[in-house]
Amino acid sequence: MIDKVDFFKINFGKYEINDIEGYKKLGGFEALQKSLLNGTEWIINELKTSGLRGRGGAAYPTGKKWDQASKVISSEKIIICNADEGEPATFKDRYLIQYEPYSIIEGMIIAALAISSNKGYIYIREEYKHLHKQTQSVIDICHANGYLGNNILNSGLDFDIELFSGAGAYVCGENSSLIESMEGRSGQPRLKPPYIKQSGLFNLPTLVNNVETFSAATSILRRGAAEFTKYGTSHSKGTKLISLCGNINKPGVYEVPFGITLREIIYSLGGGISDNKNLKFVQLGGSSGALLPAALIDVKYCYSELATYGADVGSGAILVVDDSNSLLDFLISTGEFFWHECCGKCVPCREGTRQLLKLLNNFKDGKGTSIDLETMETFSHVMKNASFCGLGKTAPTSLISSFRYFREEMENWVK
Repeated sequence: MIDKVDFFKINFGKYEINDIEGYKKLGGFEALQKSLLNGTEWIINELKTSGLRGRGGAAYPTGKKWDQASKVISSEKIIICNADEGEPATFKDRYLIQYEPYSIIEGMIIAALAISSNKGYIYIREEYKHLHKQTQSVIDICHANGYLGNNILNSGLDFDIELFSGAGAYVCGENSSLIESMEGRSGQPRLKPPYIKQSGLFNLPTLVNNVETFSAATSILRRGAAEFTKYGTSHSKGTKLISLCGNINKPGVYEVPFGITLREIIYSLGGGISDNKNLKFVQLGGSSGALLPAALIDVKYCYSELATYGADVGSGAILVVDDSNSLLDFLISTGEFFWHECCGKCVPCREGTRQLLKLLNNFKDGKGTSIDLETMETFSHVMKNASFCGLGKTAPTSLISSFRYFREEMENWVK
C-alpha cells in the first residue's frame, strides 16, 4: 500500500489493532517517552525544524500552531483531532484510523503535553461509522494501559480522549464549523476573531489538527526532524500521504517525498492510466482542487511549484482522469457536490454554487452562450474572493483552472 519511502513507518496490517503491545514492539509510544523526557520546548522546536504543515488542506505550520496554543493562558484547553474526512477522492485518513490508530492518539497525547491540555476529542465523520467501535476500543485500551487518564506514565500529565460522531456535512471539515456542530448547532463557520486557539469549543482555547498531522508528528518526534527533512525540497520538507484514485491501474494510499513529479506518481506508483487510455487531467486536493492538464505532469508535487500553476497539495488527493471523460460532466458533478454541501450562511457561496451549476447545465442542455461563459468566470472569482469560509472560496477552483487550461474546449460548448 505504501511505496517509495517509509518515513512514517506506517504499520498497516503489521499488528492486531487490539494488541497495544504489537504497536509498542514497532516503536509505538517512543515519541511520547522522548517528549515526556525533553518537554514542551523540544517538541515544538522539532516540529518547527521539520517544516511539518497541517495535513488537512490549509497547510499551516504545525510547530507554529502548537507554539501559539502553548502560549495561551488558561486552566483548561481542548485538543480536537479532525477526522471529518469529507473531501471527495480523499481517503488517507480513513486508512490511518483503520490501520494505525495508536499513532494518532500518541500524537494527541504529545500535543496535550506541549500545550497543557487535559481533554481531547476525535471528531469522526458519520460515514466512518464502521470505524467508531474500533476507535473507541483503542481509546479504552490506551486508558487501561496508562497512556490516557490521570498521571500518564507517572509524568503528572492528565489527558483523556472522547470520541465524537459528526452528523455528516462537508463544511464541518472547517474547524469552526466542526466546533459549532459539537456544541449542538448547525455546522456553519464562525466569524474570526476570536480565533479558535483563544476561544474554541465551549469558549475554551482549542487546538484542532488533522488525523495525518497527529500521526506525522508522532513519526517525526520518534525518528527526529533531521531524518524527516532528508526528504522533500527546501520549501516543502518531508513526505506526504496521498490518496491516488480515478482512472489509474493501482489506486491506493502512498507515502511520497515532496519534489516527486506527477508523472512519477501516476506512471511509477499508480501503474499508469487504466485500459491504456490517455491522461486528460489530474485534480489535486479533492473537489476543491485545481485541474492540471496532461501537459503539466512533469510538475513537482510540492507546495511552491504547484502554486505557480494555480494548484495546491490540499488534502493530498490526486484524482486521475482519462480522455474518455467529459470536462463538462466533471464540472457539473463537482458543482452538484458543492451546491449540496453549502451551509447557506453567506450569499456568495449560497447563490454562487446554485448559479454556477445552473449555467453549467445550460451548456449540457445545448443552451449555453458566450455570455454564460463570461458570467461563470466572473461568478467564480467573486466566490473565491468574497465567500465567508474555505468552502465557498475553493468551490469554484476547478472551474477557474478550467478557464486557465481548457478555455478552448469550453468555448466549443457554445459552438
